Amino acid sequence: MLKFYFNGSPNPTKVALFLEESGLAFEPVKIDTRKGEQFAPEFLKINPNGKVPAIDDNGTIVFDSNAILLYLAEKTGKFLPSNRAELLSWLMFVATGVGPYSGQAVNFKHFAPKDQNHDYAHNRYQYETDRHYRILDGHLQGRHYMVGDSYSIVDMALWGWARMVPFKLGDDAFARYPNVKRLVDEISARPAAARAIALKDKFTFKAEMDDEARSNMFKHMTTKVA
Repeated sequence: MLKFYFNGSPNPTKVALFLEESGLAFEPVKIDTRKGEQFAPEFLKINPNGKVPAIDDNGTIVFDSNAILLYLAEKTGKFLPSNRAELLSWLMFVATGVGPYSGQAVNFKHFAPKDQNHDYAHNRYQYETDRHYRILDGHLQGRHYMVGDSYSIVDMALWGWARMVPFKLGDDAFARYPNVKRLVDEISARPAAARAIALKDKFTFKAEMDDEARSNMFKHMTTKVA
């Protein structure tokens, strides 16, 4: 059976959405990143980058959420748009832009030490995250889904991060991206999305962001490279 290494963060949740939508049988394997389980030698054999999600599909290892979505879509023939060029363009837009900038926006908005001046970094990542969502909102103007006329892995990839827009950009941020919000709301109303979000609740994860958690989540705080 396919093993799915995950926690409740955006990237694993979008893979959980595909698994729930497709009906693929899978075994969820909890990786508690606040406890540092992503650095365990047995997990590093699955993903040398020490991040979730990852899958082990009967010996075929795939890591990085967008790579997993593409692999599973090609394996099952589900949620795969026919226009491959457009599929790859927008899937990589989410992978290289939306995800990284969103993650950094969250970091500097919520987790960067308050006793240091992070104004430049905070503004840069807020600006770039907003810029990416404005591009997405413009693309969705007059179209129902990201690629073609049907729900696909690109919509799933976007949903994983976009449903967290208020946490990244402020409570009123969705008002700036009405087309993105419409798509997020539609996907979030699907039963598979509810199951994907609830998957983490079947396990116990460390809730406290204490010194142990910060040292495991943000190793740059204790290790200087230059």
